[in-house]
Amino acid sequence: MLYYALVFLLIALVAAMLGFGGIAVAFASIAKILFVVFLILFLVSFVMHLGRRV
Repeated sequence: MLYYALVFLLIALVAAMLGFGGIAVAFASIAKILFVVFLILFLVSFVMHLGRRV
């Protein structure tokens, strides 16, 4: 998940450098959503791991 967020961010940066503003914004939004999903899943996994430990 984090890999795909970084890929979309890289594509957004390249598109922004080439002057494709609308496409860059779309890819940056997708990257942001994927990063938030990654953080949520990471935190859930971390809490579940701590819960099993006890």
